[in-house]
Amino acid sequence: MAPVDSAAVRARIEQHVRRHGLIPPGGEVVCLVSGGQDSTCLWHALGALGYRVSAVHVAHGLRGAESEEDARFCRDRLGAEVVDGSGPTSEEELRDARYRLTAGRGLRATGHTASDQVETVLYRLAASGTTTGIRVKREDGVVRPLLTVWRAETEAYCRAEGLDFRVDSTNDDTLRSVIRREILPALRRLHPAAEENVLRAAEPPVELPRPIERALVELLASQAGAKRVDLGDGRVAVREYGSVWLERAPVRLDGPVSWGPWRLRPNRDGLWVRSWRAGDRLASRGKKIQDIFVDAKVPRSEREAWPLVVKGDEVVVVPGIASAPGWEGAVGEERE
Repeated sequence: MAPVDSAAVRARIEQHVRRHGLIPPGGEVVCLVSGGQDSTCLWHALGALGYRVSAVHVAHGLRGAESEEDARFCRDRLGAEVVDGSGPTSEEELRDARYRLTAGRGLRATGHTASDQVETVLYRLAASGTTTGIRVKREDGVVRPLLTVWRAETEAYCRAEGLDFRVDSTNDDTLRSVIRREILPALRRLHPAAEENVLRAAEPPVELPRPIERALVELLASQAGAKRVDLGDGRVAVREYGSVWLERAPVRLDGPVSWGPWRLRPNRDGLWVRSWRAGDRLASRGKKIQDIFVDAKVPRSEREAWPLVVKGDEVVVVPGIASAPGWEGAVGEERE
């Protein structure tokens, strides 16, 4: 087994926790531990990251003396409280019992890994035709900090940190073991990155923020050749015929204003900064701003983001390029 950088594994766990807001910084979390490599890695890594970690082991007692030894290990090595979970036998019943018997303890973390996620996606695909995976965070306060870590990495982590762990002898009797022993090796023969590709199928679709979604619908539904929609957060969605883009809303130039790489300072009152609009002309001269950009060899890709200084509806300064007659020096300009 290849060694791992324990600190790098913890950094990935922390990044995942922060990205999804699973545990407040330095917050309390209860690890549901079985004594296996995954939950042992979870317990140790979260503690090393500065979270206030405690542990609970739900003892189902399905394997007699072996189960008793698991409970003893979790109590003695991980400081876990042992809870009687005898009764259920099926995988689903056992899982529900663990969550039910540990309810009311605040945040609870489980050791589900990226490998578990792949197996879940494949099982649900075969059983129900869906590609939903394990949720990062449940409504009842159960969180999964290890979903970006592979099972092989949790074992390597434990060995690197000198952590003992238990091996469940019944793992080969589960439905997941069929996927693990037979299906995944076949998929790896089809493509070496099969597991990573399956994992991507469980990622939720990227959703646009609601204001942007509504603006796009409004823009695309409009019959006008050009239309602008204020998103209300300092941005404006613009459509001109076949093109759609976002630009900043106008900003009052009553003090220093940063606009992209530009830093602008007013030397006169009543000025605003905004983006270029089709049909804009420089005040008094009547020359189109588009032609000014062309003459100055400003790339087309930069024009929509170039700041224009306006007084009312008139463009008085194109920073770094031109000023209308009588407006020279109206704005202090710096560019990074």
